[in-house]
Amino acid sequence: MADPLVLGIETSCDETGVALVRGHDLLVDAVASSVDEHARFGGIIPEIASRAHLEAMVPTIERALATADVSLGEVDAIAVTAGPGLVGPLTVGASAAKALALGLGKPLYGVNHVIGHAVVDELVDGPFPERVMALVVSGGHSSLLLIDDTVNVTELGSTLDDAAGEAFDKVGRLLGLPYPGGPHIDRLARDGDPHAIRFPRGLTAPKDQADHAADFSFSGLKTAVARWVETQQDAGREIPLNDVAASFAEAVADVLTAKTIAACRRHDVSTLVVGGGFSANSQLRDMAAKRCAEAGIELRIPPIRYCTDNGAMIAALGSAVVRRGLPPSSLDIPVDSSMPLTQVLV
Repeated sequence: MADPLVLGIETSCDETGVALVRGHDLLVDAVASSVDEHARFGGIIPEIASRAHLEAMVPTIERALATADVSLGEVDAIAVTAGPGLVGPLTVGASAAKALALGLGKPLYGVNHVIGHAVVDELVDGPFPERVMALVVSGGHSSLLLIDDTVNVTELGSTLDDAAGEAFDKVGRLLGLPYPGGPHIDRLARDGDPHAIRFPRGLTAPKDQADHAADFSFSGLKTAVARWVETQQDAGREIPLNDVAASFAEAVADVLTAKTIAACRRHDVSTLVVGGGFSANSQLRDMAAKRCAEAGIELRIPPIRYCTDNGAMIAALGSAVVRRGLPPSSLDIPVDSSMPLTQVLV
């Protein structure tokens, strides 16, 4: 099929996403989020997320079909997140996708959530060149991926502890900000001095380059922020939230972009795709744009609506897989909370 109509379902965490993609064209992207139900707990509660997916699944599918003016019978293939993610939410989405595939007699494709965060950019900026570098940054992942022909992935590096988004949420909690902390730190940082406090840059010392040139670590940075704040409080000083936020965000963006640009040069890659929920961060976007321009690298970052979890990214990856003739998944595929990033399809 040159232009298959793919229905994508995403339920790896707290968003129920359903989208329809034909080739590289997005027909509809419907999302139902349960983030407000988790806010009072300061983090995602898997049982609450699973129940929310159960309640939202059928209405979200119906809303997507109605918006696109498409019937289920017109769908050529079903793509669903098989991992990584939370087991309960993943199971809800996979069960719905299996039921649809069986009932419609259509092929099922269990695809990788993290790779979808990069491939969704094909719906915005067009097909990838033969080889691209992808930096996928979210609450659970900070990964550098070398992608050939859209569906062949080599993992160059990842976070050794806290992911960028996770570090932002933890620092947000430390500063007394609402959950999720990322957007609030981003907002405060815009009015702060990013050079007011010199926070550490993890895994950037010369001794780390041999074994961890493409890896990330933000746990030490998070601890450094906590100690700085504690020292100021012990001295009876007011905490300059804007400056702390700006300096912290600057440290994260500095490490992410410096290591990514270096990886592009090592592998002679001239196109960089940045995706994932944390790619909405304004400091990261600004610094990536500046450093890519200086290095002569084309930067592709999807609009913010495609950075957080959504069905479009799963439908986009499913479409790429189908168009390349990869074999479909079986109806008894398991979900995998720690699905390897080199595995595009189950």
